[in-house]
Amino acid sequence: MNADFATNSQLWNSVRDDFRSTFPNDIFRSWFEPLCVVDETEDAIVFGVINDFTAIWLHENYLDVILKGLRMKSGRDVKISFKVVEQKQSAEAHAQRDRQPKSARQTQRELEADALPILLNKQNTFENFVVGAGNQMAHAACVAVANMPGRSYNPLFLYGNTGLGKTHLMQAVAHSVLNKSKKSNVVYTSTEKFTNEFIGELQQNNLSAFRKKYRHVDVLLIDDVHFLSGKERIQEEFFHTFNELFESQKQIILSSDRPASEISRLESRLVSRFQWGLVADIQAPDLETRIAILDKKATAINLSLPRDVIERLANKVSSNVRKLEGALNRIASYVSITKAPVNSELVEHILHDLFSEEQTVEVTIESIQRHVCSHFRLPLEDIIGKKRPANIAFPRQIAMYLCRLMTSRSLAEIGACFGGRDHGTVIHACKTVENVVEHDLALKRTTENLKRIIQQIP
Repeated sequence: MNADFATNSQLWNSVRDDFRSTFPNDIFRSWFEPLCVVDETEDAIVFGVINDFTAIWLHENYLDVILKGLRMKSGRDVKISFKVVEQKQSAEAHAQRDRQPKSARQTQRELEADALPILLNKQNTFENFVVGAGNQMAHAACVAVANMPGRSYNPLFLYGNTGLGKTHLMQAVAHSVLNKSKKSNVVYTSTEKFTNEFIGELQQNNLSAFRKKYRHVDVLLIDDVHFLSGKERIQEEFFHTFNELFESQKQIILSSDRPASEISRLESRLVSRFQWGLVADIQAPDLETRIAILDKKATAINLSLPRDVIERLANKVSSNVRKLEGALNRIASYVSITKAPVNSELVEHILHDLFSEEQTVEVTIESIQRHVCSHFRLPLEDIIGKKRPANIAFPRQIAMYLCRLMTSRSLAEIGACFGGRDHGTVIHACKTVENVVEHDLALKRTTENLKRIIQQIP
């Protein structure tokens, strides 16, 4: 088949229809809607793309999900490849966009940019945020930044596990700044959306619009910057955006699930810039804070809960705030439908799966070391000792990586448990394992199996 022409693939069309409801609209429009099949056999599909960059991006970021989708629909493994072609039959989205006048497309982009603050969750304000020991510093820093953008802490870098309130605090800053001055140009977005917008404008040779949007703001809030990992072209763009805003004394707020120094394959110049201002971590809420959160959230949704139910929830769900909110919403929905009185037995019935998920053994550095030694058939003294041959050094790095991933212990504490090594050694070990896991499926399966074994309830 001539690769210059697209062909109608029922298999790909079916998979793409599923992706439409699976992925956010901007991601689907950017990557899957315009993707067309230029050649197809029983066990292989060739996708036509508009340039090398698109081919590389799809291969690095969406290859697995496309393969899985094709396998589920066809019941067989299908090999795929990407080929740069002059697509004479482009996807519907490209055709429709190309038929639009350029001025109309530009107007649409401007409207989307102007409407961005509306995408903020109205509930994510400082008034609705419960302050506790684990988030006190981050909250105070965000309040200071909201009162004096660009002059207090710049940049402000928030990090912590998922569901602990990073996004809430960031959006609270945005709400506060906008309430004080409606004319303030505030942009809040995720790293993934930032990336997809950049790629979209790059494909359209319109990077000037992208840069105008992100480099002429008063406050820029970027969520989940750990997703910059390994994206060299995006890091380059973000570097220049950061510099221009910082030099103009515009406020930058970033969030991540880990410290900047622990983000693998993040350029050192970005790591240093992320640490220029204030770095604040957010810890899991303690019991008293969880009870206060439940009280506040229950009142907000007009749900009356007995004190023993509140305390039971706070004790059972301890990993993050988002799960607490989800538990409350499930109870509220059930009560709204059944009109049943809320008591401990009802809550146990409704949230049995969530409670089971939370009921895991306490993971310690010692238990991780023990399981890693058992898997690699090494004595414990080798893991914590000074020996450095590969058959010992790499299992030791895996153990350090799992300790960082599965416990709340600091880098220094982890290093101390491995023969008095420093935090830099632990960071190096984590980055080494992350890089290898990304390209080695066998090792990825090994680490996942170890995690499951370590977390097993006795």
